[in-house]
Amino acid sequence: MTAGTTTATTTQADAADPAPTAGPGGAAEDRVAFWERQAGRLDWVRPWDTTHTFAPPQRIGTHDDGSAQYSVPRIEWFSGGQLNAAYNCVDRHVEAGNGDKPALHFEGEPGDRRTLTYRDLQEEVSRAANALTALGITAGDRVVVYLPVIPETVVITLACARIGAVHSLVFGGFSADALRFRVEDTGAKLLVTSDGQFRRGRAVPVKEAADHAVAGLDHVEHVLVVERTGDDIPWTEGRDVRWADALAQASPHHEPQPFDAEHPLFLIYTSGTTGRPKGLLHTTGGYLTQTAYTHALLFDLVAEETDAVNDPQKVADTVHWCTADLAWVTAHTYEIYGPLLNGVTQVIFEGTPQQPHPGRHFEIIERYGVTTYYTAPTLVRSHMGAFGSQPQPGERPADRWDLSSIRLVGTVGESVNPEAWTWLRREVGGGTAPVIDTWWQSETGSCILSPRPRDAVWAEDAPHAPKPGCATRPLPGLNVRVVDEDGADTPTGEQGLLVVDGLGPSAARTVWGDPQRYLDSYWAHFGERGWFLSGDGARRDSDGDITVLGRVDDVINVSGHRLSTIEIESALVSHPWVVEAGTAPTHDALTGHAVLSFVVLDRAAADVDATRLRDTLRAHVSQRIGPIAKPAHVIAVPEVPKTRSGKIMRRLLTQLFEHTTLGDTTSLTNAHAVEEIAGIVGHPQAAGARS
Repeated sequence: MTAGTTTATTTQADAADPAPTAGPGGAAEDRVAFWERQAGRLDWVRPWDTTHTFAPPQRIGTHDDGSAQYSVPRIEWFSGGQLNAAYNCVDRHVEAGNGDKPALHFEGEPGDRRTLTYRDLQEEVSRAANALTALGITAGDRVVVYLPVIPETVVITLACARIGAVHSLVFGGFSADALRFRVEDTGAKLLVTSDGQFRRGRAVPVKEAADHAVAGLDHVEHVLVVERTGDDIPWTEGRDVRWADALAQASPHHEPQPFDAEHPLFLIYTSGTTGRPKGLLHTTGGYLTQTAYTHALLFDLVAEETDAVNDPQKVADTVHWCTADLAWVTAHTYEIYGPLLNGVTQVIFEGTPQQPHPGRHFEIIERYGVTTYYTAPTLVRSHMGAFGSQPQPGERPADRWDLSSIRLVGTVGESVNPEAWTWLRREVGGGTAPVIDTWWQSETGSCILSPRPRDAVWAEDAPHAPKPGCATRPLPGLNVRVVDEDGADTPTGEQGLLVVDGLGPSAARTVWGDPQRYLDSYWAHFGERGWFLSGDGARRDSDGDITVLGRVDDVINVSGHRLSTIEIESALVSHPWVVEAGTAPTHDALTGHAVLSFVVLDRAAADVDATRLRDTLRAHVSQRIGPIAKPAHVIAVPEVPKTRSGKIMRRLLTQLFEHTTLGDTTSLTNAHAVEEIAGIVGHPQAAGARS
């Protein structure tokens, strides 16, 4: 493939497009020109004709009920340009002489290990691309991938991109029903799955769930099965195909073909905590551009934050580990596409952090010399639970494993509690590593808010010392606002709605099969202004830095006082007894809502009785926030229910406590926690709460 030029392009931004974003040092820089320059990170077969087109929603009529009817927004980047995602992730690094460089270090939960160089990856992806073609998959067809974190998951993802098929990865722990919804909604021709997976120290069957998911779906022509556990599995002749057989028969050579920049790349489904999961459609050129740049910026591969090229030595020295499951959008961006676009080495790990011992992650960091460690706050709190909030000398992770290779740590998922932020930096980052606390969404495709690595180095007297738990400010080429319901900027320190008024090229283009839902969910409120409504609340401090407070609907209204669940949880976790907390509203006849808190306790508090626990934590929250925020109920539990992305499913806490019908639990990573809590609070569905 021949790299194309990125010059002689035409910028066409709608007049309603957001104003230019202030660049570094206060110099105004047009964001469209900025992203045009960053697109030079990629190899293009054909240069684009139009850099950016944005048509915000416009009023086009009136619904039957009298409400305004709006058009669906149109978003395009690099229209007319052509490129191939897999070529940019793999082939060009081999052609540049880096074929022998490790691309993936894989570690399975049982301890099996495998390293693939960029040349190995090129051959595997080429074989898989040829195998997909032999199975009748063509450009535009949808392929659902239901696999654990193994090399084959990365290979099939890139193989789909190589031939222009649209991939949709599904967490291997999801139920058969959750999988079926995604297979049916995408209209997939192919499901890729495994015989089983290793999870929490045992082999878990998978193929039966896959069979249930595709039963009766005529559009599914084949099920491609990766052998992982070696267990006996049901088999449907003519439909089922073994991965090993398909690749053995395929050529290791494949010529990647170019696709338009707006060609669909993947579908990622939101968790489905309310209503049907939304299939967010991401396209190729814009997504790859913003992904390549933000990965390079966040993980310190650039000399200056606006650079369109990387520092070769930093690329050579980096061993990156994003701990997310490959089906989560974080993994798409910062575990598959981002690291491979930038040509670094990375680690992928199949298992859970506590298996077979609580220090497994630190053992892996030592083994591979991990330099950048990007994880979820919930996993940090898991480490805190295992090693203690204030581990004693000899019991710290760094006392048992060599973590000296770490030069940067980061968090993603929910807002990180200041205590977890401090623990991560101190115990994993050696007390000196920068901490990037990133905020973004499946809808934005890549990071929007984060401290910069150079600013995130802690020094008490530094002019820009980091603020634990604060995502600070937007990255270059992006802009956000904190506004009230009418769109006015909120006063300093006051909670408001977080909107993105300068979306980057990696933003989702629509909801698959339901553009009206895309409009209603994200654009109906402020769309005429060109603002994307994130659904999160936030506040801006006197320095202009932003703290994200979680979902707008995760608010507890006590006697007219709107309290953020994140703030109450952070106050609870700041107490030495508490490792993790989940807070939700429960009905109160006098105050409207009362604060309900479920807490996971540190080992030191295991023997504290319920009354003392409640009184102590109520007093602590009162002192940290104010008497209005005191939890009315404090309940100790082994775990709180969380989605695979690490978000606490707070509505389940309310439903469990109030003994009402439990909603959808298919997106949980720890469905057993629901059953455990149900037993503690006496929920009548305790016996059947497991998803």
